[in-house]
Amino acid sequence: MKDKMRRELEGIDIRFDEPLKDYTYTKVGGAVDYLVFPRNRYEIVRIIEFAKRENIPWQVLGNSSNIIVRDGGIRGFVIRMDKLNSVTVSGYTIEAEAGANLIETTGIALFHSLSGFEFACGIPGSIGGAVYMNAGAYGGEISHILVSAQILTPGGYVETLDNRALRFGYRSSILQENGAIVLSAKFALKPGNHTVIEQEMGRLTHLRELKQPLEHPSCGSVFKRPYGHFAGQLIMEAGLKGFRIGGVEVSEKHAGFMVNVADGTATDYENLIAHVIETVEKSSGITLEREVRIIGDPLANL
Repeated sequence: MKDKMRRELEGIDIRFDEPLKDYTYTKVGGAVDYLVFPRNRYEIVRIIEFAKRENIPWQVLGNSSNIIVRDGGIRGFVIRMDKLNSVTVSGYTIEAEAGANLIETTGIALFHSLSGFEFACGIPGSIGGAVYMNAGAYGGEISHILVSAQILTPGGYVETLDNRALRFGYRSSILQENGAIVLSAKFALKPGNHTVIEQEMGRLTHLRELKQPLEHPSCGSVFKRPYGHFAGQLIMEAGLKGFRIGGVEVSEKHAGFMVNVADGTATDYENLIAHVIETVEKSSGITLEREVRIIGDPLANL
């Protein structure tokens, strides 16, 4: 299969049996059979068409900042969009490819004195991932500034969906249901004062550094915010701050985060998440809902 794949996908960067822990923010995750880095939409189509012909599963990952990959890894193709990373500015509009770094894109907005992207200045991940999950922070969300997204449908067609068609919700979009791939996104910003924008980004970055455990690998915010409550507060009130399973613990700095402090595994993460959900429900009667995605296979002997 490898030789056939090399022939039919010649020119595409393919890495075999690649450990995904080298690519995830948690620093956990087993190997993927085929990790591919397409340079454009045509290479994406070639990969997907080959996968369909050979009955090989495939999926797309962004920068893996809000994902836990299980220790057994992932079968089939994982498509990384890192090489589709161009960002262009036209007037008050920014258009970015799916693999563009979200934080770097907010820096480009700052360079051009464009306001509206400040909320995302510290959110790790890619443009595609941010659109997929309607990423947000400090009162702002991708849906507030997104005009449209160019997508590749499961049938292989390129379409443009406007903001309304993407059906954004809290950390959700129609993309989580229809299996489409984000190729690029267009954002409408406003002219602003460079110094004011820079100061606001500095303020938000300072808040993030004060409140979030950026010194350790993590998957970002683990749980969605329950209506009328804060997940971190509920976890702290349940007495779980600092609670550890294996090498993963509930952050002492912010209980809404789980950090890899001692060579933790994805299994440690999953067990800790399950324990937190159960304990918080007993303590408060509120059932926490995961924001982080968990994908891949568990180890066979677990």
